[in-house]
Amino acid sequence: MQYQVIEVNDKKTAREFLLFQVKLYKNEKYYIRPLDTDIEKVFDPKQNKLFRQGECQRWILKDEKGETVGRVAAFVDRKSAAKNDQPTGGMGFFDCINDKTAAFALFDTCKKWLETRGMEAMDGPVNFGERDRWWGCLIEGFTYPNYCNNFNFPYYRELFEAYGFQDYFRQITYHSPIDDSNMSPLIREKAKRLSSNPDYHFKHIEKGNNDKYALDFMTIYNKAWAKFPGVKPLAEGHVKAMFKSLKPVMDEKLLWFGYYKNEPIACFIMIPEINEIVRRLNGRFDFIGKLKFLYYKWRKVCFKSFGFVFGVVPEQQRKGVEGALITAYANMACKPGFPYSELELNWIGDFNPAMMHLVEEIGCKPVKIHVTYRYLFDRTKEFKRCTKVS
Repeated sequence: MQYQVIEVNDKKTAREFLLFQVKLYKNEKYYIRPLDTDIEKVFDPKQNKLFRQGECQRWILKDEKGETVGRVAAFVDRKSAAKNDQPTGGMGFFDCINDKTAAFALFDTCKKWLETRGMEAMDGPVNFGERDRWWGCLIEGFTYPNYCNNFNFPYYRELFEAYGFQDYFRQITYHSPIDDSNMSPLIREKAKRLSSNPDYHFKHIEKGNNDKYALDFMTIYNKAWAKFPGVKPLAEGHVKAMFKSLKPVMDEKLLWFGYYKNEPIACFIMIPEINEIVRRLNGRFDFIGKLKFLYYKWRKVCFKSFGFVFGVVPEQQRKGVEGALITAYANMACKPGFPYSELELNWIGDFNPAMMHLVEEIGCKPVKIHVTYRYLFDRTKEFKRCTKVS
């Protein structure tokens, strides 16, 4: 079979790029069509600030009959590219029929495009944006995806690895019931002792005071995550914009903070897992789609909360702050009428064994695994997995 790679360069090919995934997964029980706007804004220079320091290109793949059988995108973020042992670009939004020739044609296209821009490796499947969206190839846990998380067929793993991609790091999504019943006795005891200390207090946010909590979040995030590979410190403008973007789905009882002598030391940021709503919108977020969204939000159809940030500043770690924060939330969540009965934590990289150990001690269990692959263009060069953080 001969395949033709076609550059996405007009409205027609952009639409085909968007809709191919819908066609490919039309009979897949667990597939949830993403919102078109969530995909489109990745490739819109007016909405994606990474275009200021990088570029991207998309392609679709057609067979001899003119049918679209694959799609892919490649990205260069020049600032992050230079932070690796070799300049490294990205590829993502890969979808393809189960055919190695077709998949390799798409991988080859990304490789050649990245080589012409000075790259020596590519990571994939990744996003031209933040890591909390469209990152990694799903290899375990083929059930309903969380909002803006990748879902793919099991055969994708074989296609990536047959081409020569190697496991750069794994991303584990954790699940827990909304209580502290699975928490380890040691963590429970530490949490109980710390909760009785008047220097510490834990609370969810209050309406109308978002700027204060945004700044508290920035303080915690920049202390707790600055040492992680590929993580950039947050600026005040960025974090305020993030809190503003969360407003349509925000539930103040899902955003928790911990304080020591009134200084912010910990946070647990959750939102309703809105894919339960998104799956009813068929990709549309136009006027009618927004009305439907508000209706289903009012109906409280979301039963699962999605934790995408959980952290403690270094000087307060291993003191019981983590357990005390979870316990404070669980005490409220177990009251009658609370709408969320389950919790999933956004992926934690296996380069962070301390955080993996922590979330398991507070009672969370792995339910999904994604892989971020890396492909070195020089096949004689030694491959190194992502460096672990201590």
